[in-house]
Amino acid sequence: MRKIAIYGKGGIGKSTITSSVAAAIANMGRRVMQIGCDPKSDSTINLLGSKTLTPVMEVLQKNGGLCKNLDEIAVRGYKGIVCVEAGGPTPGSGCAGRGIIKTFDTLDEFEAFKTYDPEFVFFDVLGDVVCGGFATPIREGYAEEVVIVTSGEKMALYAAANIKSALDNFRERNYAKLRGIILNRRNIPNEIEIVQEFAERIGTEIIGIVPRDSEIQRAEERNITVIEMDPELPISKTIIQLAARIMEQ
Repeated sequence: MRKIAIYGKGGIGKSTITSSVAAAIANMGRRVMQIGCDPKSDSTINLLGSKTLTPVMEVLQKNGGLCKNLDEIAVRGYKGIVCVEAGGPTPGSGCAGRGIIKTFDTLDEFEAFKTYDPEFVFFDVLGDVVCGGFATPIREGYAEEVVIVTSGEKMALYAAANIKSALDNFRERNYAKLRGIILNRRNIPNEIEIVQEFAERIGTEIIGIVPRDSEIQRAEERNITVIEMDPELPISKTIIQLAARIMEQ
C-alpha cells in the first residue's frame, strides 16, 4: 500500500490534480482511496458523480460523536475509488484541523485500510497551514510520501516552502518524505524556470507539469475529471503520465 499526501496552497488546484491522478490510476485497474482533508469537503466531488458523501465530522456531530460503520463515511466513486471527506466544524465554532484528527481516528477504529485494501491512498491536504491537524498525515505516520502542488506565484511557493520546513522538522522521526513537486501552471513569466530553481533549492525535483487547459474546467462543470470525460485528450494524457510517474517506486 502506497500512502501519498498531496499538499498545496488553498486554490492551487491540488484537489483537481489529486482526483485526476486517482482516476488515472484506477483506470489502470489499481485499487485507490482518496481522503479529503479540508473542511470544505470538496476533494472527491469530481469522483462521485451524483452520489452523496457525508463528511466524517458531520456524521460524528449528528450522532453524538459516534459512527456506526464505514458505510456512513465512505462511498465508492469512479472506477471503485473509495472516497472519504473529513469535513470540519461549523465555521467560527472550532478547529478545522481537529476534523482531520477525528477522521483518522475513525478510519483506524474501523480498520478502513484493511477493509478496503487499497493499493494507493491519497490524502488531499490544505497546505496553507501545516500545524496541528493539518500536519497529521505527515507526523502520525499515515503518509509515507508527500507531493507538493505549486505554481510559480509567490504565495504558492511560500506555502510550499513551509510544507518542506515541516517535513524537515519530522525528518529524524522517519515520517513522510518529500517525493517531488507538481507544477500547476498559471502562465506567469518564466514560471517553469522559477519553480525549477525553487525545487533545486529545497533539494527535490519537478515530477510533473500540468498546463492550463479549458478542458479541466469543462469536466469540472460536469463534476467529473478529464480522465473520465475523455482519456484521449492531451491534458488527460499529461495526467496519465504524471500518474505513472507517481506510481514509480
